[in-house]
Amino acid sequence: MRKLLNHSLFVYVLCLTLLLTVGMDFLTSTQAAGTHLNVPNPRPVSSPVIDEASILGPVFPVHLSSAQSLAKESSRVTTLSISKPSPQKIATVAKPSFDRYQVTASYLNVRANPYATSKKMDMKKKGTVLQVVRKMPNGWLQLKDGGYVHGGYTEQMPQIDPDRLFPDVVKMTKRPARTIPKPVATEPAKPTSSIQSDSGLSEEHIAQLFKGTALAGHELEEAVLEIEEQYGINAYFTIAVMKLESGNGKSKLAKTKNNLFGLNATGGSNKNAFNFKSKGASVEKFGQLLSKNYVKKGYTTIEKVATKYCPVNPKWPSLVKGIMKSDYKKL
Repeated sequence: MRKLLNHSLFVYVLCLTLLLTVGMDFLTSTQAAGTHLNVPNPRPVSSPVIDEASILGPVFPVHLSSAQSLAKESSRVTTLSISKPSPQKIATVAKPSFDRYQVTASYLNVRANPYATSKKMDMKKKGTVLQVVRKMPNGWLQLKDGGYVHGGYTEQMPQIDPDRLFPDVVKMTKRPARTIPKPVATEPAKPTSSIQSDSGLSEEHIAQLFKGTALAGHELEEAVLEIEEQYGINAYFTIAVMKLESGNGKSKLAKTKNNLFGLNATGGSNKNAFNFKSKGASVEKFGQLLSKNYVKKGYTTIEKVATKYCPVNPKWPSLVKGIMKSDYKKL
């Protein structure tokens, strides 16, 4: 009986050992198989659990053709993202299509046509900058806004350099440096016997010719140039007649009636001689009368004017021309 119990106990222990051994082998094979089957390994309870799906997103099966399409698309996007932008056109500053002139006379008339007897359109003050599109052969300037002015009473200004106006504009090509022309000074012309010609005189020139006489300080420079511009009466001629007839501004008519040319004077008391509010008004009247009663009737030289203006003095033409020649040498 005791042997039978010992035998049974031995069988029980043997079976238990066999079960434990088989169970351990099964567990080991199961864990190994779980690795190939994407079965997550058990983690210690103390370790934090991380959900890969929340980070990487859902995983879907991808076919080979789809993968190739995605690779091509990715390559195209990458190429577009690193491609350089096409160069843009940079603005350039065009050279102005006009020249700039500044008025030097106190007032300068703008006329419809390039001659002194043309219709008056406007008047520009001294210092006004004019935009000129063309210089005429006779010296007149055609304005951009319309009309003409006499170029003898202006001076050309330097051209505007676009690089100075727009220093921040980048140029595509480097341009050679330009030389800015200096303003051309007006040179007095040599006087002739023709009373309708350009003198080339400026207010400064005429003031120099009046210096030391009683004609200085009466602002006659502007009036003399005005009748040359308006009627074409040469300034040398006007000044010479003025000096001769007024005794350089010291005659009685010049002092009492501001009459510098002996206009309508008949001798004696000269009670019929014209009386003017200013000496400048006397110059304006001289220009009007000479244009209307002499130039328009063909009296266009000093000798011809003398036959009507002062017929009693045969030396009048030579006296006038002598003053004109002397004044030209002073400049």
